Amino acid sequence: MELKAYFQSYENYFWEWKTDEDIPGDSGYNDNNLISVPGVGAIAYRPYIIEILKELQPQGWPPFGALLMVLYAMQDGYINFAGPLRHTTKLYSVGNFEFNAEKEIEFLEKIKALPPIYKQKQNKIILLQTLFKSGHNRTSSTTAEAILKVYYKRPQELVYSADQQHAGPSTLNKDLAAMDLNKRFPTTQSIIDAMKGFMEEPELDDKVIEEEATADTNKDFIRELIEQPKTFQVGSLIKRIWSGLKIPMRHLSPGEQPIGGISDITNKGDFHRMLLSEFANEDDVFMNRVANNEALYIQREIPPEENIFERIILIDTSLRNWGTPKVLAFASAIAVIKHPNAHSECRVFALGQAGIPISLNKVEDVIENLNQVSPILEVSEALEKFFIEERTEKDIEVFFITHEENIADEKVQKVIHQHRDRLKFLVTTSSEGEINFYKHHKGARKHIQKIKLPLQELWANPPQQKTAGINLDGKKTELPLNYPILYPTPVNKIAQFLYEGEFFILSSKKQLLKTYLSDNYYDRHYYEYYKTYHGCEILFENISVKPTGRFALAKNRQQHFILCQYQPAKKLISKLNLNTKEYSEQNVTGLNIPDSYNLIYFGKSFYLHQFANPLLYKINIEGNISVETISGKDKEIEKNNAKAEAEVAKLSQTGLKIINSFNKIGINSQNNLVFSGCEISSVYDNTLSLYKNRFEIKIFAEQNRNKFTFPDGSEVIADYRGMLTFRSSNKGIDEFYMPATSYGFLSLATYTEFSGPEYYLPEHTLQKVRTVEEMYFQYLRPFIDQILDYGA
Repeated sequence: MELKAYFQSYENYFWEWKTDEDIPGDSGYNDNNLISVPGVGAIAYRPYIIEILKELQPQGWPPFGALLMVLYAMQDGYINFAGPLRHTTKLYSVGNFEFNAEKEIEFLEKIKALPPIYKQKQNKIILLQTLFKSGHNRTSSTTAEAILKVYYKRPQELVYSADQQHAGPSTLNKDLAAMDLNKRFPTTQSIIDAMKGFMEEPELDDKVIEEEATADTNKDFIRELIEQPKTFQVGSLIKRIWSGLKIPMRHLSPGEQPIGGISDITNKGDFHRMLLSEFANEDDVFMNRVANNEALYIQREIPPEENIFERIILIDTSLRNWGTPKVLAFASAIAVIKHPNAHSECRVFALGQAGIPISLNKVEDVIENLNQVSPILEVSEALEKFFIEERTEKDIEVFFITHEENIADEKVQKVIHQHRDRLKFLVTTSSEGEINFYKHHKGARKHIQKIKLPLQELWANPPQQKTAGINLDGKKTELPLNYPILYPTPVNKIAQFLYEGEFFILSSKKQLLKTYLSDNYYDRHYYEYYKTYHGCEILFENISVKPTGRFALAKNRQQHFILCQYQPAKKLISKLNLNTKEYSEQNVTGLNIPDSYNLIYFGKSFYLHQFANPLLYKINIEGNISVETISGKDKEIEKNNAKAEAEVAKLSQTGLKIINSFNKIGINSQNNLVFSGCEISSVYDNTLSLYKNRFEIKIFAEQNRNKFTFPDGSEVIADYRGMLTFRSSNKGIDEFYMPATSYGFLSLATYTEFSGPEYYLPEHTLQKVRTVEEMYFQYLRPFIDQILDYGA
């Protein structure tokens, strides 16, 4: 793919190239430096987009339009992606092509609803990598790299992309398909959970006090950086930088300067500084002199004096300092701060639109501040502001660490020249691993040294993640529609129905579920107040329906389920055959039906009905939809509807919180199975339940989409609808199932045996009912032991 094709803009599309004449380009080509939504507002400037693409290049690029809309949805303030998308799809829906952007708009709303922390700094890159990994219609990594090379050489070729062309249906379809991610990310929380595969957030313990790093602990600190995957690249460079660093690391106050002669002899000091004549004494005399502080040492005792020197490090976080240069900048800063011979006070600032003080004394600090990224091209204003406003009673020595291209910028050059008397060291980095140190002395800049770091060698063996490995490139393991135990009934429901004595639920995930209340009771009074609820089975999934309005359910002569929907706001009545997907609708604006009418089922027909109102609107079940006005109401309709509403009301408050985001499946130090931060354990006799895991996970399962595989080959298959399947590598252990809900007691079941609450027991089953304890020791415990024995 050529540069022109990837960045091509189109007529009547939801984005376009524009030129902001007040903002100079970053590459000498100043036209077409802005991308905006027509008639709405700006999305981003071109340099920002290019830097985003540079970060995404290793995994390939999504279609350009899809990337722009996701970036637009990340912005704060007023944004309008729904209007332009609907307008574009309407214009392009011609002939046999019918486009609808509602799914994509629903997904972009989830991006918009994400907490700001997940859309800022480096987290923004992680979010984009998470969303578009293994997505539709990606541009390969190799092609993306080639396009970037052409752009840097000939950015003026964008003029051809800015010339709008007519887009075919395939162009719009590519962008829409790449944004249709609702199945992978059904909720905003599922996006956050998926991001944590890249960014594990450590839990903070209360009242934990950590000492600041000292010279004695610097080696441990560097080792911690190397062992942490998120800081490995920074940590692995520090010792190599130390080995070549030639700048002065310690400035002594006048009282500490060695003078020589008799004044340098003291009766306190280190053994390696003891006078050789002391070792000529007898052993007893020698030990006595040492114990009584009578032995003589070289270098006199120094009275405590305040060190009047302070070091300040300024790190450039502008666009050009992203990626490898940023890693080199932080590694250089830590190398100066944590050098074994460095004893001066040191403060660090991240320069972007302003100077932000940061700390690099703990691993968590380094992880957090590596995310400091500013959207500006150069930091001359922040650098100037620092030198004007910084006030200190001590002498300061300032380091400025930036990308080598930035010092060629006229504004940056001017600020550096004006403050060269206070800017002691200038450090430049490059993407190839080169660090150059310059020193300002008597108004002139002198090159001190160049350190060339072998990045491929130093970064060849990154540490393994402490969490489970995640592979999103594999094929998703297929799941059955139902299991030998019932699903937990979801909390969020669109509608509930009673049809011919059976209960049905239309869930918020657009599934038709069947459930029931137990009729196996002895005390009717007890049953009315404490109903024996049950889980549900899935009849249909991915039902094409909008979750608004009123609903009714029935069956036609072929015993197909017919879902009828009335949307008062649109004055629209529709029918959907759930078995055949046949759909028909009718606009009833002319009938002037009040919005207060409800949709009900009675006597082989649907009705729009209002209590005590004699006017009815009858809707047929068979064939295409038709609406008939009836002036006289059958009294049986009122009576039947009242009974149905009373029965359906029994389903209220029946839902359970379903765990639909699975991660970190493993075995903890208590030898219990853990998933999604929860431990499966027995709290009461003969029961299983979940509670928050508080123990270290010692064996992790590797994730391949919805399958988690342990080192011995045992598998756990996760179903976001609320079920876990266990397949042991020991073929003597049958496959078994467990519901995934964070509330109440759990069930264990196979196709022939069942244990646990009656809630999960299917209505018609031939399974043998056993105790939870029996099933635990026959299935779950051997499943865990098989994994532990393999590790041993």
